[in-house]
Amino acid sequence: MNKKEAEALLVRRDIVTMLHSAGSGHPGGSLSITEILVSLYHHISVRPDEPDWEDRDRVVISKGHAAPAIYAVLAEHGYFLKDEFKRLRKLGGKLQGHPDMNKTPGIDACSGSLGQGFSTSIGMALAARVLKKDYHVYAILGDGELQEGIVWEAALAAAHYKLDNLTMIIDCNGLQIDGATDSVMSLGDLPGKMRAFGFEVKEVDGHDMEALDRIWKEAPNGKPICVIARTTKGKGISFMEGKAEWHGKAITQEEYEAAMKELDEAEQHGMAGQLDQAKQPNQAEQSSKKGGM
Repeated sequence: MNKKEAEALLVRRDIVTMLHSAGSGHPGGSLSITEILVSLYHHISVRPDEPDWEDRDRVVISKGHAAPAIYAVLAEHGYFLKDEFKRLRKLGGKLQGHPDMNKTPGIDACSGSLGQGFSTSIGMALAARVLKKDYHVYAILGDGELQEGIVWEAALAAAHYKLDNLTMIIDCNGLQIDGATDSVMSLGDLPGKMRAFGFEVKEVDGHDMEALDRIWKEAPNGKPICVIARTTKGKGISFMEGKAEWHGKAITQEEYEAAMKELDEAEQHGMAGQLDQAKQPNQAEQSSKKGGM
């Protein structure tokens, strides 16, 4: 288990803990974007001790119900103390049920009404061009969110203005509050649609940290970018994975204990794997013992 994989486990632990403490919230879609956010925040240019630095890259959680995921990652990077987790979704707390830039350090846009966050990201990318800034804007949307017409109006604008400083990240976990996206309102050939709208499309396993890392490093080519990340809703907790009912559901004490046990076991398994790998002789040593180079 490498550093980022270990961080993803910590983030999942924090997501489950804060949602259990709050007694409400959205576990499924928060857990599905964990690797995306962990990888992204090791790539973007930000200053946790100066969250309003005007030259920072921007991250907009357009699927605002997944706020616990961004809160957990921001805390890992030092934007605020994890003590705030106890006040998730409580009056007076910094961490509300949906992202609020006026309350939470590191949040770049208020969001919650689906589709509006993506439109906001278009404005941010246009502003960078007008102000001659070189920051990049990343907008994270859910696949169910794409059923909102405002998303496609924004996509038209992004392509028209050739906003290559914008990356649209679609969390494709195939589920939404009412069930499977294919049953509620099928997205059809999503890569084909995004290409037709003028985006450079990249498809990736949204839980493959190395693949995600490579994508952020690729240079833009004059078009807005659409990253279609194939993910699993509720990833990392077996009884939540692939279950639409975990879109928004309180975590009971029994479920909390079961989830934390699974995460503990995943951590132990990862550490054991590291030890096993360390015990294996490297290829050069093996070659030398066999009389090779």
